[in-house]
Amino acid sequence: MPTRAQRIEGGLWGLLVGDAVGVPYEFKKPEQIPPRHMIDMIPPPDFPRAHQSIPIGSWSDDGAQALALLDSLLDRGQLDPDDLGRRLIDWFNEGRYAVGGVVFDLGLQTSHAIRNLISGVPADRSGPSEESANGNGSLMRVLPLALWHNGDDAELVRDAFAQSAVTHGHLRSKLCCALNCLWARRLLDEAADPWAEAVLALRTILAGDQTALEELETVIRPDDPPHGQGTGYVLDCLHSARLCLEAGTYPEVIHAAIALGNDTDTTACVAGGLAGIRDGVAAIPKTWLDQLRDKHQVQPLLDRLLALRA
Repeated sequence: MPTRAQRIEGGLWGLLVGDAVGVPYEFKKPEQIPPRHMIDMIPPPDFPRAHQSIPIGSWSDDGAQALALLDSLLDRGQLDPDDLGRRLIDWFNEGRYAVGGVVFDLGLQTSHAIRNLISGVPADRSGPSEESANGNGSLMRVLPLALWHNGDDAELVRDAFAQSAVTHGHLRSKLCCALNCLWARRLLDEAADPWAEAVLALRTILAGDQTALEELETVIRPDDPPHGQGTGYVLDCLHSARLCLEAGTYPEVIHAAIALGNDTDTTACVAGGLAGIRDGVAAIPKTWLDQLRDKHQVQPLLDRLLALRA
């Protein structure tokens, strides 16, 4: 079985690798995706890949924002929304945390939130909070919070809500981030049934909040069987990741995520990070790790994280 350190490594590398493998397939319908055995970091030669100007092996906005969150947590020693907001502005304006300094694939709600931050809106209110503003932009980056966090479950949920609010302020996005973090924590702790235990923990924490409980039970519906279509909707993204984790090994999880089509990089990013925790870093194909670009940005952050939490 993987050690705790190997699971933490697997979570971070698994997120970034999944994102990078998924980038060339983004925006394609499921029927346009190659057969699963042909899905790779380098797509088949005749495949009309997305983002053709972006070199193979590049993570997208998903991975860049996850690194921004991790760097903020390590530097500040806490979830500091204002600091995270400043780092997102640096990414947006200067390409910090992006592969080769090139920003691409920026979501509409995240763009709106960052422009709010630039104009002086406080980070705890910068994310759009309309029900229609429930893209997966805060879910895609939240995993480092679970890998870094040393507080109890209630504190983890509070911080998951706060990090979501920087770009996605609706309760649904916050709850999806919280459930994802609790799920990741249970995977890291080798729980017998990580999803079910995460759901139970969230229900317990929300016991006094009827609005949040109703959203959880009637909209998120965590007891439903795994399902998903790989879209950019935060709830579908979370459910799609759960479906993909049932596919098998780490590479099979990534293949399943991309086979759904649509928002392939983010589905593979979210599912890949969770599968990396579950299976450990050794489960990630070496060829994919070798093809990942700009690893020099990642290793110092990972070393600091392991020194704290392994």
